[in-house]
Amino acid sequence: MANQTGTESAVIYVYVYQEQLKLILYTKKREPIIKILADVKEKQLMEVVLEFRVQITNPTRRYTDSYLPPAQQLYDWLIAPISAELEAANIDTLLFSMDEGLRTLPVAALHDGTQFLIEKYSLSLIPSVSLMDTNYRPLQDTQVLAMGASEFVEQNSLPAVPVELENITQQLWQGDIFLNEDFTRDNLVIQRESNPYPIIHLATHANFRPGKASNSYIQLWGTEQIKLNEMRELGWNEPAVELLVLSACRTAFGDRNAELGFAGLAIAAGVKSALASVWYVNDEGTLGLMTEFYSHLNNVKTKAEALRRAQLAMLRGEVVIVDGKLRGSGTKGVVTLPPALENLENHNLSHPYYWAGFTMVGSPW
Repeated sequence: MANQTGTESAVIYVYVYQEQLKLILYTKKREPIIKILADVKEKQLMEVVLEFRVQITNPTRRYTDSYLPPAQQLYDWLIAPISAELEAANIDTLLFSMDEGLRTLPVAALHDGTQFLIEKYSLSLIPSVSLMDTNYRPLQDTQVLAMGASEFVEQNSLPAVPVELENITQQLWQGDIFLNEDFTRDNLVIQRESNPYPIIHLATHANFRPGKASNSYIQLWGTEQIKLNEMRELGWNEPAVELLVLSACRTAFGDRNAELGFAGLAIAAGVKSALASVWYVNDEGTLGLMTEFYSHLNNVKTKAEALRRAQLAMLRGEVVIVDGKLRGSGTKGVVTLPPALENLENHNLSHPYYWAGFTMVGSPW
């Protein structure tokens, strides 16, 4: 993978025990490096993880840096003990395999006191190395199957979805759009069978609910839904989907029975990489991130690096809403917002609330 992509990767396993924290680092050349933090207790760690999540996902805290103390504490526990080894091996891509309770941690927003983790590394979450597809295929000059819904029976409308799909397929990439009444399970299967799109992009409502697999759903048109236990029936392994983009809420959120939620099950069902979210994402923030992601995907070797550059553009204030338009970092980065969003106040999308919720699951390559 280093030879094909020019990136140096490391896998970090994080194990949480009642009385200690254990980190195991694998690089391509060395024996595993094991670090045991005997003073980090499970209860203490989970309290800080919860505080971090509360601070970073609260819309009322978007103009503060109240997330920094827990972000720095978690960096000190999860990254600092292995930082010297990462630098010595010239690592630029980190694959995290997390213990239960940490899988929804927005690792991109961990902070060393000077910069975010995403400023140093491309990142991905993996269920396990054994489930990963490690073949490399460039995505340039491929087609995207873009499907979604903006109107719903029992949920709030998503006015940015038509703009998002059109922008991706007409301006940033190339592919086909199926919106609202064309966003059905049958049509999703038929379109993928008739054209083996390497990229599938779904923009809609979704929710993960712990418990039975039938509790969780990705919303299609009308009352139709894809349930968690139906992911394997979609034929996304024949041939394998290179990239599944779940532009929806809580699609990488899971529990003990469904590690990493829809994204994790998609990987288990044969999808190589999934871009998904670990909380209730913001509509205009998602439009900004997806616009940036696809604008970078053509210019980099790996999917995780495209996500990294999109998140950095947002962090650095290069993605802003001004006078009813979304302006990004690239030459194609001006998107006229739909009428329902054109009265949004002018603001940038630099707070982690907007960008840190999305993560790459599975192969970063």
